[in-house]
Amino acid sequence: MAAAATRKNGAKGRSLWWRVHSWAGLKLAVFMTFVLATGTLAVFAHEIDWLVTPAMRVTPQDGPKASWGQLAAAAARAEPRGRLQTLYAPIDPWFTAEAWVDKGTGAPLRVYVDPWSGRVTGTHGWANVHRFLRQAHRHLMLPTKIGIPIVCSLAMLLLASLVTGIVTYKKWWRGFFRMPRGGDARKLSGDLHRLGGLWSLWFVALISLTGLWYLVETLGGNAAVPKLAKIEAMTAVPTGARLDRLVAAAQRARPSLEIREIRFTERNGVVLLGQDEAWLVRDRANIEAMDPANGGVLSSLDGSDLDTHQRISEMADPLHFGTFGGLATKVIWFLFGAILTGMSVTGVIIYAKRLEKAEKCRRAAGRIAWSGMGAWAYVGTALVIMALVLAPGAIGGAS
Repeated sequence: MAAAATRKNGAKGRSLWWRVHSWAGLKLAVFMTFVLATGTLAVFAHEIDWLVTPAMRVTPQDGPKASWGQLAAAAARAEPRGRLQTLYAPIDPWFTAEAWVDKGTGAPLRVYVDPWSGRVTGTHGWANVHRFLRQAHRHLMLPTKIGIPIVCSLAMLLLASLVTGIVTYKKWWRGFFRMPRGGDARKLSGDLHRLGGLWSLWFVALISLTGLWYLVETLGGNAAVPKLAKIEAMTAVPTGARLDRLVAAAQRARPSLEIREIRFTERNGVVLLGQDEAWLVRDRANIEAMDPANGGVLSSLDGSDLDTHQRISEMADPLHFGTFGGLATKVIWFLFGAILTGMSVTGVIIYAKRLEKAEKCRRAAGRIAWSGMGAWAYVGTALVIMALVLAPGAIGGAS
């Protein structure tokens, strides 16, 4: 009797966990799939832009590269009435360098420069694939204070799905090499869902935790940003030999800094950002800010000196998007992002096919799934449509 009661209570417990798992994966499935799909594509957003924008492509060469000063001078000449704002090193050898030029009206102009010849290969407006995917995934084209909490709330659903999935899958550790069965769509989708879920446990946990961190930051828990020293004003942006002297002075002061970005600011001087000894930090964690008037170092920030709160903040982006290891980690993050997106779809199929069988096909699976989502189906669809409608104005003029 006691054993039977224990089994009965265990079954009830698993049933409750399964209902939570089903609710978390079904109700906002439309919205979840959109956010997961745009996030997955965002991993390779720059590469997609490279494919559709011929001006971003170059052929790698063996010869010496153009200096930062030469790149800046070329970008400044391309838009003489604008002000050079930022200069980025190529992401990979087959990419151009990219400069942002502030024209004084709206969003910056993108200028692409061959990193070997220093020749401008073309220009492009602010709107591109990267901008669309970033803003759609991060905040649905809404103001960040509104959009980020909406998107990041899905991290709680992902975490709930992770925990309840493990609880409801009996002896789950045996399923890593269990091949999907053929046959009907219900069996196949169920097996694929479980197999994908097991192999992506680490990835779901990582995306959930970083998503929750973004939510904490937006709600006021962000880490303090170190302040840079100020100058009176930088009237003329240094390019050519002037910029090269500043870069050389910064490298003498800090030889280990790999410069990946240069910002030309009016109050903080010429700010060089990049990677140093600290691992898993954004480029902004390592800075040498130079005074263009005398060539001296104004400010110096080292990612190794960050406190725990700041280090967590700087780690979030590299971990969330898998950019810390170059192309290799991007491929891994993309593949597991695709698996996670597929699980959002197969979860809905499992629900629909189960009820379709119970109802003996009185309703189509699609109608069953939509009905099961209830009012949340309309909420999720409305959020997706809103992001698409807002996209032209948001990515065309926002920075």
